[in-house]
Amino acid sequence: MAIHEARLLRREIVAEGTMAFHFSKPTGFRHQAGQSLLMTLVEPPETDGEGDARTFTIASAPREAELMIATRMRDTAFKRVLKAAPLGTAVTIDGPNGEMVLHDDPARPAVFLAGGIGITPFLAMARHAAHERLPHRIHLFYSNRRPEDAAFLPELRKLEQLNPHFRLVATMAEPEKSAPAWSGETGFIRREMLERHLAETRSPIYYFAGPPSMTQAMQQMLQGIGIGEEAMRYEEFYGY
Repeated sequence: MAIHEARLLRREIVAEGTMAFHFSKPTGFRHQAGQSLLMTLVEPPETDGEGDARTFTIASAPREAELMIATRMRDTAFKRVLKAAPLGTAVTIDGPNGEMVLHDDPARPAVFLAGGIGITPFLAMARHAAHERLPHRIHLFYSNRRPEDAAFLPELRKLEQLNPHFRLVATMAEPEKSAPAWSGETGFIRREMLERHLAETRSPIYYFAGPPSMTQAMQQMLQGIGIGEEAMRYEEFYGY
């Protein structure tokens, strides 16, 4: 893959403890919705044992003029530098990488299972599907502790209104700890929840992303339903 230079354009808070960073898109850089990139800081003012490079899913859609990533803001040197960097700061990016992209056959529904910051590839896919008016039927099950922790939740609700083929099922594991009242689904993503919201559970291709514990739980749940490995596509997010 070619190494490109990108520059920080802006940043924003998208949930409690989660920020999005927008970068210029290098000339000639092309990616598919759901792919990732390796970002490296250039001569950062501080570093630590975790190094100066991180892999991020590209949360923006291919048609967009900018590249956007989003991440939980742990107290590491990489994230401190990224949070404090002046606008215009250069980084290098290597990519795109990854094969967790939307399948070609629109006759097979897509079911996205996301936990926390694992939403990023599915945000890109949902944006892309809405803009391109793709015929794929898509269900997104999105699990967080509280609404305050759910990055991009308002945008996902708008995408549901824009795209008649897209359905969002947001669920909160600890809604009692939320300041605003929550009236939606509660608990973690589980088989019973899928069976209530999906007309049929055997035909879709399932995509899931989140921390290792979450991806393992999703894999076991789908195996229990009878879903084969060929109908699962997934990535693990380690929360760095």
